[in-house]
Amino acid sequence: MMHGSHDHGHDHSHGHGHNHDIRGAGAADLIRRLRPAFVLTFGFMIAEAVGGYLSGSLALLADAGHMLTDAGALALALAGVRLAARPSDNRRSYGYGRAQVLAAFVNAITLLGVTVWIVFEAFRRFQQPHEVLAKPMLVVAVLGLLVNILVFAILHRGDRNNLNLRGAWLHVIGDMLGSVGAIIAAIVIMLTGWTPIDPILSVFMALLICGGAINLLRRSGHILLEGAPPVADEATLSAHLLESVPGVEDIHHVHLWMLTENEPLVTLHARITAEANADETLQAIKTALTTAFGLTHVTVQIERGEVCPDGEQHQA
Repeated sequence: MMHGSHDHGHDHSHGHGHNHDIRGAGAADLIRRLRPAFVLTFGFMIAEAVGGYLSGSLALLADAGHMLTDAGALALALAGVRLAARPSDNRRSYGYGRAQVLAAFVNAITLLGVTVWIVFEAFRRFQQPHEVLAKPMLVVAVLGLLVNILVFAILHRGDRNNLNLRGAWLHVIGDMLGSVGAIIAAIVIMLTGWTPIDPILSVFMALLICGGAINLLRRSGHILLEGAPPVADEATLSAHLLESVPGVEDIHHVHLWMLTENEPLVTLHARITAEANADETLQAIKTALTTAFGLTHVTVQIERGEVCPDGEQHQA
């Protein structure tokens, strides 16, 4: 006897691309904070890039690159708020939440390209020293630091438990360090005339960008490849259900992945004993996964007998 059952009792807000953190008044507050932060960051990033070019400072250009990562992070957070609020449709049953993951992946690749250019330019300047106008460099760097402090203040007063917002202001903290580095380089050049400090600090800031870009590439790539969430893997999940749910004889066809970084999903087949109640066992499996791993979007197929409907032969 075969009995197929699917868990349709879960909260659909977990399965269709909607994030509880970005609804209603919470979404309005996020947009109110993210929009001006993005405008300030992106606007001054352009000004800093122009200032770096005119003053000849690679450190300013590197810091502008770092501000580009901040602007990207803020744009992704803002896009995530808007996209996650869009309803699912017949062609996109999970909604639009994953668009922010794809954007993050493209952003990471772009940032790595920026890093390579900064390091190449720094190496060239070590071989052929370049004149740096320290005073304009210092003015732009100080203004950059003030803009970063203002953006940080705007974001920091928001909901600190929201991952989108938290990720954005952590990026801004990194850019504040970049502005401080540019200020130090300008002061050293003004006092000593030692211009190599400029490419040296630019390489340091490039490494900051590279570290963040590689981490972003790894995380977004893992999600796009349908990787398992950090809370559990297939073996751990199966072992836990076999141990904790009475009547379960075998767990197979387990698929554990993430729609976005904060939305894990799981589907699995569970073979149960002849005496076990299918509905009660189904609910026990769901409860066990929610309690142990925080998994709330769960689809379970209950089976009896030695042969899986999908063609897998069970061990006796």
